[in-house]
Amino acid sequence: MTTVSERISQSAFDGSRIRVVLLLDLQDGAQKRFLEAYEQLRNQVASVPGHITDQLCQSIENPSQWLITSEWESAPPFLAWVNSEEHVEMVQPLHGCVRDTRSLRFSVLRETSNIASATPEPPKGNLQASPRVGDGVVRHALTFTVKPGSESMVAEILAGYTSPQSQVDDTTRLRRTSLFMHGNRVVRAVEVQGDLVAALRHVSRQPEIRAVEEAINPYLEQDRDLSDPDSARVFFTRAALPAVHHVAAGGPGQGDVRRHALFYPAKEGCGMALARLLARQDELAADDPRSPISGSTVFQRDDVVVRLVDLRVPLESEPVFALGVRGPRKLAVLRRLLDSDAAGGLTTDRELAHFLARADMDLITDRRAPDSDHP
Repeated sequence: MTTVSERISQSAFDGSRIRVVLLLDLQDGAQKRFLEAYEQLRNQVASVPGHITDQLCQSIENPSQWLITSEWESAPPFLAWVNSEEHVEMVQPLHGCVRDTRSLRFSVLRETSNIASATPEPPKGNLQASPRVGDGVVRHALTFTVKPGSESMVAEILAGYTSPQSQVDDTTRLRRTSLFMHGNRVVRAVEVQGDLVAALRHVSRQPEIRAVEEAINPYLEQDRDLSDPDSARVFFTRAALPAVHHVAAGGPGQGDVRRHALFYPAKEGCGMALARLLARQDELAADDPRSPISGSTVFQRDDVVVRLVDLRVPLESEPVFALGVRGPRKLAVLRRLLDSDAAGGLTTDRELAHFLARADMDLITDRRAPDSDHP
């Protein structure tokens, strides 16, 4: 009998093979340009480590609708590629051909092979070991930097916005938005019940949100023009900070908790390994009845690693649990993965407390839907 975890969980680090599904709606008359761009793209993707195969499909009902599916040995190599500058540049030729897109990512849990085929090649990668339990909530974050010296002005603008209507449609609802700053870096984490893309589009169209985005534009380190679809697409692609791991106790409501975002300054090229370490440690903490953590989510893109934690106690009262890494050996690994200027010793209680205080991001605003039962 298959064992199903009772915890709410998601993870990009279970080693299972993944299937990526990209739905596209082409512009009228763009088919030839799209096929030319795809031929160039697929030849480049074929050489990316971890890539197994891909397929291009056209709808038999609506020829303007296309589907690209790809298979990868595991999530980390796919995430490393899809979040890279190389990918942003690689897919640029497709943007002028496509009216709308939607990307979906799945772990492979079961598969049926053709036993009649002669000596079939064994598939690469592993299958997801067991089903996970979800709570119907999609977690995602955006991150960007502002010009040094503008932090207080940006924080004031971001704290003063009017919350948009949380109900997007019959099936999609914006549950929570938590916004933090660490120096000149902004991180906006969202929780959505239903369709994440629909919720983000709904929010971006609201006048109060547009006003805030326009107000902070002059302070951004990376220029953007949200009225230009290509500029907006590139900005939000680069700003995406995916949730690579989440774990929480099951059941509605987790009592009185306080939300923190911790910024872990990874050594160059070590972001994925650092996120994996935090994810494994959070899995272990979830099984520890002494843990004061109600839930945790690790976000990672390149060497930007942010861990969102909901704590039942003050942050400083349980620094080891709050930090997310316990034991001398794991702390030594953490030190190796952190930027040397930020890591410090991490060997004494004072050093741990000092690092934790520096990692704790400034909470700008944390807003929930009125009847949300999530902590």
